[in-house]
Order: sequence, then structure tokens, then C-alpha cells
Amino acid sequence: MKTRILGIAALLAVAAATLYGLFGVPPDLNQGDAQRIMYPHVSSAWLAYLSFGVTALAGIGWLVRRDLRFDAVAVASAEIGVLFTALAIWGGMMWGRPVWGVFWQWEDPRLTTTALLLALYVGYLLLRRLTDDPARRAARAAVVGLIAAVDIPIVHFSVLWWRGLHQGPTIGDPSKLLNPSAPLQFVLALLAMLAAFTLAWIYLVIRRYQLARLDWQLEENARRGLVLSARQAAPGTAGVEEPAR
Repeated sequence: MKTRILGIAALLAVAAATLYGLFGVPPDLNQGDAQRIMYPHVSSAWLAYLSFGVTALAGIGWLVRRDLRFDAVAVASAEIGVLFTALAIWGGMMWGRPVWGVFWQWEDPRLTTTALLLALYVGYLLLRRLTDDPARRAARAAVVGLIAAVDIPIVHFSVLWWRGLHQGPTIGDPSKLLNPSAPLQFVLALLAMLAAFTLAWIYLVIRRYQLARLDWQLEENARRGLVLSARQAAPGTAGVEEPAR
């Protein structure tokens, strides 16, 4: 019930932030209405960072504690992170066409490293399908999740380290924290969208975590059933049940 309430609250928050971004903020002097795409675009990118950071931390938790609940958090956050990364890329393309004149430019460091980030975590999810052993799957995924997370700071700071089409950070630059270059209305619209998307992220991760736990329990029950069937089928073991764990 609490999760359902959270989902409804997230939906209403996203709707309210969208309306504010569309009608409560004036067009940008230079970019016009295209600037409005920045609110979901930037928020999606930040939540992609958060998602993959959680995946990396959950992977460390698995390697240290060997608790499959950490692996469930890791896969839940990774899947939601892939979703938000795809949304960030799509939003960037929709913004780039009217502002840059092109949807995509491979020579731009931010675009290339973000595409690499998406590919790395799609590979992470595919890797998980290579084995049915939960422990082996969790261990492999934890290592890959940690390696892939190295790309997160590269994506974020790429606009500062290299020159490209992508504009520099507006409010994410440490040198502009006290004096952001964006007008206050734009900053408030961005923060409202970020808060709404964060609520949606929490809801989606919780629901995906619950599904991951259910999948894990079903796999465990299936393995126990197979062991029991094998023991019952073996000569002289009829009626012998698997000892409780």
C-alpha cells in the first residue's frame, strides 16, 4: 500500500513539474522553448549517475557480505539506470537538433561517453543472463558494475576536460555553486523536475527490487525441487526429503 501511494505521488509530482516547466517558466532568450527539454534531460542524467552508483555500491555489498539482497538492489538500480540513461540521450537528441542543427555528434566527448555508459550497463544486464547460479551471477555482475562505474565521472567531467559541442555545466560546476549562470526560475524548474524524477526513481527501484527478490526465491525453490526429485529418483532414496536449510 505504501509503495502504491509512493507511485501515485511520483506520478503527480512528475505531472506538476512538467506543467511548471512548460508554462511556469519563460522561454530562454537564446534557445527559446528548446531550453525546456533541459529539465527532464538533465534530471534523467543525474538519476542515471545515481542508479549506477547504487549498483556499484550494492556490488561491493555483495562481495563483502555475500547477501543476495545486495545483488537484487544492484540489478534493480541498473535496469532503472539504463532507462534513465536512454531518456537522457533521447532528450539530448531532441534538444540538439534545434540548437546544434544535428541530433548526434560522435566527436563530442559527452555524447560518446554517455553512449558508452549505456552500452556498458546493457552489457551488465546481458552478462547476468549467462548463468543460472545466483552466487556466480552476482559475483560477475558486481565486478562488471564496479568497472563500468568508472565511466560515471568521465561522463560528468567530460565537458570540463575536453572541448565539444555540449555546453558546460550550468549549476553543476563547483565554481558556480554560489552564483549559477542560469536564472533562478530555470534552476527552480530543474530542481522541481529532479525531485519529481527522484520520487519516480525510488518507486521504480523498490518495485524492481521486489521483483528481483521474487525471481531469486522462485529460482531457489526450483533448485530445491530439482534436488528433491533427483534424490527421490535415485535408487534407495525414495521418500527421502531434502534436509531443511
